Amino acid sequence: MASNGDVDISQLSPEQQSALEQYTQVTAQDIKDAIPLLQRSQWNVQIAVAKFFDGEGPDLVAEAMAAQNDIPRQPARHENLQESLASSRPFGGRPLPRARPDPAPRIVPQPPTTHRPPWLLAVLFAPFNVGYRALSTFFRTFMYIFTFLPASIRPRSITTSMTSGWKGTMGRRMLMPRDTAARFKREFEEEYGSTGLPFHEGGFAQALDLAKKELKFLLIVLMSPEHDDTESFTRETLLAPEIVNFVSDPDNNIVLWGGNVLDSEAFQVAAEYNCTKYPFSCLVCLTPKEGGSSSSTRMSIVKRLVGPLPPSTYLAELQTAVGKYAPDLAGVRAERAAHEVARSLRTEQDSAYERSLARDRERARQRREAEAAAADAEKRARQKAEAAELRAAQRKQWRRWRAATIAPEPPADAKDVVRLALKMPGNDRVVRRFAGATTVEELYAFVECYDVLNGSEDDTEEYYASEKPARKPDGYEHEYRFRIASPLPRVVYEPDEGVTLAATIGRSGNLIVEDVIPDDDEDDEDEDKESEAGA
Repeated sequence: MASNGDVDISQLSPEQQSALEQYTQVTAQDIKDAIPLLQRSQWNVQIAVAKFFDGEGPDLVAEAMAAQNDIPRQPARHENLQESLASSRPFGGRPLPRARPDPAPRIVPQPPTTHRPPWLLAVLFAPFNVGYRALSTFFRTFMYIFTFLPASIRPRSITTSMTSGWKGTMGRRMLMPRDTAARFKREFEEEYGSTGLPFHEGGFAQALDLAKKELKFLLIVLMSPEHDDTESFTRETLLAPEIVNFVSDPDNNIVLWGGNVLDSEAFQVAAEYNCTKYPFSCLVCLTPKEGGSSSSTRMSIVKRLVGPLPPSTYLAELQTAVGKYAPDLAGVRAERAAHEVARSLRTEQDSAYERSLARDRERARQRREAEAAAADAEKRARQKAEAAELRAAQRKQWRRWRAATIAPEPPADAKDVVRLALKMPGNDRVVRRFAGATTVEELYAFVECYDVLNGSEDDTEEYYASEKPARKPDGYEHEYRFRIASPLPRVVYEPDEGVTLAATIGRSGNLIVEDVIPDDDEDDEDEDKESEAGA
């Protein structure tokens, strides 16, 4: 096999090459850096992956061996019959399967329930109740007096029950889980000073959920102030520097929770976890392999430490349990990280697809709107053209009808005649006589129908050849597109049917016919300008 840089991969065994290939596929680390990390991890891919993502912590095996070498004597071996049988090989065969650890229940403290006795029994036992209260008051007063004695001659039972830190059941109120944890930490620090132990400032259920969520170990420490070994265990073992450093090291992923069994929550934890001797320590973690699958969420008790133990033994037991189950947690942690990366990638892909789909929908909507606007504009143009065509036809029909109603020109010798000279828009000059009673509106009609009367319109011959006379169009209101005015002085004459020419103009006059742009054409020009501005 070819070498990579300064590393000769051909010298590795097939198992080591397979482990190297699996590790590099997950971490994408350089081979020259991956091989030393795998060597330090005993070629265990899960441990190496956990060290790559979480950082390398202390060598647990080396620390355990160093701790064993430091003690002057061989520590006692704490092993039960089940573990001995599991580690032995009966009849030369394979060892028994590893025992499944006990489950670690999630405990939420329940308030104590008080049962009121019946009224008759309460009356009968009232004297005994009064006597018990009086005796309890006298006993508490007697113990309070003894607290003023020097500590050297004061009985330990009184010291234990009356000190501010570890007081007995008298007057110990039940608090919420977070307040109970704060009280335990405060009393512990008042008794032993600043210890450096990172006690979890929350209830047991919250500590268990935190260890389960973040894939950490939960170290439970239960203490009984009334037990004789509590003082020595706390000062000599729990507060030993190596124990404090091991528990406080973030690389070991340990959540520490402590409780006083005089509190309701710690008492319920002791009962559920089968605590029979104090001081009691218990290590809990997620056991995916014991649960049957890597996705199991079963929290189990992986180590119990009962009674007073030397610091070296206590530390060795914790290190062994942590080293035994850390690879499983590392594997689950890596699997969760891979799932999180895949979920994030899938979310980004879905988001990109949704954005692309939204853009396509927007483009389709704009295209539909543009097509609808174009179709609407085409429809309006078609309707407008049809309306213009119909209006032009009606206008032409009205002109034919109106031309037939105009009175002929009076003779030259007729009386009451108005002689007008009209300058048409095409610079044509028309001179014509009108009767004095002719209205101004009829003068407008004459100018409008002049082409028909003069025979200069295209279909005039067809009109005169037709035997059917033209009739007025139904529903048509004619609008004159010109105005008639006199130049000097300038006076505009409106098409009024009640005003005659003789009364308005007199016997003669020179008039000008001026074209006027109709409102329809102005509207069309405005619409064209607006469409051009919008485009």
